Amino acid sequence: MREGVDVIRFVWAHLRGRAGRAVALLVGVLTATTGFTVLTGATATARLEVTGTVDANVRAAYDILVRPKGSRLPLEDDRALLRPNAVSGIYGGLTMDDWAKVRAVPGIDVAAPIAMAGSVNAGVAAPVDITDLVDPALDRQVIRVDRTLLADRGLSRAPATPIWVYVTKHEVSWPKLGGGADLEFTGGQKIPSQQFCDGNIGILEDGRQVCPFPEQGQITDATGQVVFLARLRPDGRFETGAWNGPPTGDRLVISVTWREPMLIAAVDPESEDRLVGLRGATQGTFLSDAPPRTTGTEGGMPSRKVVPVLATSRRYADTTASIGLSRARLDTPLPAGAPDGVLAAMAAAPATHLRDALLDTEAAYRHTTAVQLARSGEGYGFAYSHEWLLQVGGVTYLQAPDGSLAAVPVPYDAQAYVLPHSFGFPTPWQIDDTSFRTVRNVSVRADGDPTATEFGVVGTFDPSRLTTFNPLSRVPMETYEPPLVVGADQRTRDLLGDRTLAPNGNPAGYLSSPPMLLTSIADLPDLLSDTQGTNKDAPLSAIRVRVAGVHGFSDTSRERVRLVAEEISARTGLDVDITYGSSPAPQTVTLVAGKYQRPELRVTEHWVKKGVAASIITAIDRKSAVLFGLVLVVCALFLANAVAAGVRDRRTELATLSALGWPAHRIFAAVLGEVATIGTVAGLGALALAGPLGALLDVHTTWTQALLAVPTAVVLSLIAGLIPALGAARARPAAGLRPAVARPRRAGRPRGPLTMGLLNLVRVPGRTALGAGALAIGIAAATVLGAITYTFHGAIVGTLLGDAVSLRVRAVDTIAVVATILLGALAVADVLYLNIRDRAAELATLRATGWTPASLAKLVAAEGLGIGLLGGAVGAGLGVAGAAWLVGDLTGGLLTTAGSAVAAGAVLATCAALVPAALLQRLPTAQLLAEET
Repeated sequence: MREGVDVIRFVWAHLRGRAGRAVALLVGVLTATTGFTVLTGATATARLEVTGTVDANVRAAYDILVRPKGSRLPLEDDRALLRPNAVSGIYGGLTMDDWAKVRAVPGIDVAAPIAMAGSVNAGVAAPVDITDLVDPALDRQVIRVDRTLLADRGLSRAPATPIWVYVTKHEVSWPKLGGGADLEFTGGQKIPSQQFCDGNIGILEDGRQVCPFPEQGQITDATGQVVFLARLRPDGRFETGAWNGPPTGDRLVISVTWREPMLIAAVDPESEDRLVGLRGATQGTFLSDAPPRTTGTEGGMPSRKVVPVLATSRRYADTTASIGLSRARLDTPLPAGAPDGVLAAMAAAPATHLRDALLDTEAAYRHTTAVQLARSGEGYGFAYSHEWLLQVGGVTYLQAPDGSLAAVPVPYDAQAYVLPHSFGFPTPWQIDDTSFRTVRNVSVRADGDPTATEFGVVGTFDPSRLTTFNPLSRVPMETYEPPLVVGADQRTRDLLGDRTLAPNGNPAGYLSSPPMLLTSIADLPDLLSDTQGTNKDAPLSAIRVRVAGVHGFSDTSRERVRLVAEEISARTGLDVDITYGSSPAPQTVTLVAGKYQRPELRVTEHWVKKGVAASIITAIDRKSAVLFGLVLVVCALFLANAVAAGVRDRRTELATLSALGWPAHRIFAAVLGEVATIGTVAGLGALALAGPLGALLDVHTTWTQALLAVPTAVVLSLIAGLIPALGAARARPAAGLRPAVARPRRAGRPRGPLTMGLLNLVRVPGRTALGAGALAIGIAAATVLGAITYTFHGAIVGTLLGDAVSLRVRAVDTIAVVATILLGALAVADVLYLNIRDRAAELATLRATGWTPASLAKLVAAEGLGIGLLGGAVGAGLGVAGAAWLVGDLTGGLLTTAGSAVAAGAVLATCAALVPAALLQRLPTAQLLAEET
């Protein structure tokens, strides 16, 4: 008991008697413990933020994508990717029985099938009012509409044949629609059909046959001849042709029409509504409420099946046209007879240019859809013909050495666009442009049957009103949105005008438009019954599955999704991809130049990286563990250096106690008791500072974490003081009489502050090694932590979710690096301070012999520089070795980092010497010289 009281008194007396040193040690322990506590909170905060970010953004429209066996590209397997056009090029492969098997798997919330049927050849009309271009004073005139067809943000362009509008004041008789051998006219005339315009369509002007419509075979929007006829009546109104009589109007409006491939897909209305809220995005009649109908035989037309469809409210294709409007005066009637003469006469007339315009294709699409929707209320009408149905394949890629992709072009197949048994039906003008997909015509009229299926628009759906999902976790929803493609380099961005690249009018182009027409799975038999498609018996292209009970990103949710996917694969043998936890990942793709002036483009396309969320969570857990370890190592080393410094500072006193009979265990207890006391006080201080400091740094530090500061400080202090205490206990009384620094081996003239400072480090090798080691740990920690950060970011960046998370964790990295380096710098400053204390008399002698304060400061700075170079080199070497192990390669960037680390260590240690150098100026020179004497 007496011995314990003596130790306590000794510890208390020493703390009071050497308050300055005790405070310095307390500050060191407090800094280390508080830093560790706040860093722990920062790392935990970062993990919570990361987990919260992942949880908030991980859920997409579906968790599992089921495709036919063999649909997955090797590229998708190699890179764990899912291409954005993963479904659009798949025409069937899954049966209705496959869908039933998937739905029967326990744990599924929704299993929504989709069937790509093919692309139809749909016309879109832009109304153009040319009333103000008509000169009422002219007897006959022609309004000429010159067109330049545009696509791909204007990079693809082609001149088209003009549109002619013939306006006459003379009497016109219009042909009536009807059967029979004779053709009747609105003026009462009757002419045998084969004797009028060689069986083609025309008019009678003042009783003369005018035949402006040539017989045309395979034509495109760019090559077809389009002629409008109008009569300007004496009352100023316009009369235009119609099958059952000429309507009149105050305005002369023509239609500039072009063809667009419109992909039609079939969905299960109720499943689709549960998956994305399709019913809420629909205006008009929902698919499940619109059964198919059959048309009548009005006008001699045969009866046809009409399949109800929903049309998208937005247009995806980037196609338009610029038009130039001009007027020509005709002094003579148009020639009778062959159409070539009529067209030549209109082209030969001198024209005056009036104005230019750019077609509003978006408004044209809305107008066309509204017209078709209005017709559907009268019995659906004839919206989009099913006589031209194309099934387009997927894109194949080549991988470049830099990891980018090159889309492989395919030859143009002209026969794929031939409409069997029909002539004069225009096709999109870009069908012979550079193609990246194979095209197969599965037209229903290939067998000669005149009966065809029509699509009647019963409503529209607005993709923007569908259930929204976070863009950070968006999976391919090509049913409702096109792939996102932007320029990958500045040249391409400039060519695109900093806009996205959109699908064009080529069905075989690189980008595929989402389905613009949706019908019901129940109507697939009617839709495909007469086709030559291979998907009649297995019509489904994919099944999108959402798993029940999935909330955020957790081990439980991941396991639920995995088990469902595993069961689907086992029951069906199909290609099953888990999209849960995925995120868009940009891929660079090169597109070769197009036929119509478009140059080569290098674009970035958002594919989907599978398993991103799991990579993020795994990486943040691994990084947190390493970060804790590094912080603890640096803290322990700093404390060990501080305690060892205190023991060295008291070596004479401890030797005296040993000489007076204190046993080794009492000296050991006294040293550890002092360290434990300081550690306890520092822990309490860290407890008090953790909360306010965390709030200042925007780091959430819990009370549990803050309370851990006390035992952490005590345990670290005891561990750090263990070796110095053992050394003090084993010390002999004579050790206190030896100087702390070795004397020079031989006397010589000082060679200057730099040389002497470096030589002084050799005189205290242990202390130099300790200071350099402390700094080396800091530098190594910073280097390795940088490598961890690099590896961590490398595992997740390149995806939208990964990039978002990456931004959240960099603040923690910065705090950790600063803390480790700061602790190393404090250790160096402590070593230099002790060097000055131990060589105080020697430094006083140098001052007395003429050394200036600046020279003495340079001496201390040189010692700091030497420690910095040594510690920086060792730390950088260790850090680079660890970094190379983590990254898997010794890269040029790591070597550059190593060089920077050495330089940073030297600069930091030199700066750390400033405080001891300032204390040097306060040494009592006269007193020290007197004591030395």
